[in-house]
Amino acid sequence: MNRPARCLPLLVPAVAAALSLAAIAPGAAMVGGAPAATGGVRNAVVTILSSYGTFCTATAITRDLLLTAGHCVEPDGRYKLADTVPGQVPTLKDVVRTARHPQFDIKRLFSHLATADVALLKLGEPAPARITPARLAADDERVAIGDTLTVAGIGVTVRGADRLDGLVHAATLTVTGHPSSLEVRLFDPATKGVRAGLGACTGDSGAPAFRDDNGSLVVIGLVSWSTGPNLTAGCGGLTGLTPLARYRSWIIDTAKALGSPLP
Repeated sequence: MNRPARCLPLLVPAVAAALSLAAIAPGAAMVGGAPAATGGVRNAVVTILSSYGTFCTATAITRDLLLTAGHCVEPDGRYKLADTVPGQVPTLKDVVRTARHPQFDIKRLFSHLATADVALLKLGEPAPARITPARLAADDERVAIGDTLTVAGIGVTVRGADRLDGLVHAATLTVTGHPSSLEVRLFDPATKGVRAGLGACTGDSGAPAFRDDNGSLVVIGLVSWSTGPNLTAGCGGLTGLTPLARYRSWIIDTAKALGSPLP
């Protein structure tokens, strides 16, 4: 599927990013006014810092295994989980192994084409106690136009910002376009992607999209890209997901191989 410009991780020095997480007062949004996440959504979502100077969002799926976008992970990079509490220095945990889906193709990503944008990160020790692992959606889970999903990420609150506020923000977005097993597009139901509204932005790469499954939250996809209003470059227009159903078996098998089998 063709698509316009996407939201990729913001390139900032990793150490500076970690320090800024503790120094910034809480902001107002992912972009568009999304509130701070609470409950299970907040407790499953973490920040990932890399030695390449990028930051991304990830989801804990076991006590020591994180799920994120493939474009957030380079095989020779070094990564840390940063557990952020505003006003406090982040708790850092080392990532000791990474695995990116073998069908991930960075050239397709930069050509605005769907790819297997999925990766796993294995921690050297369990995540902080407050973090509660999220459950993957079933392998037959599908979405349809008009469905609503909750996207939660640690990205910037204003496009172009070079600091985070240390909070996870959540937005309820609606499925639009032609959802498939390769790609799902979301927009703010109040603005429909025509005007600036709620949506993922820089740093929200890898963020989970949750669905309520009979009162239990399940992860159905990961944020891969975004646009501005009317398909312009930026944020606040469309949010693009890589659905997980196609890659669920790889996630399960790889988690086991990394020594962190899913429950």
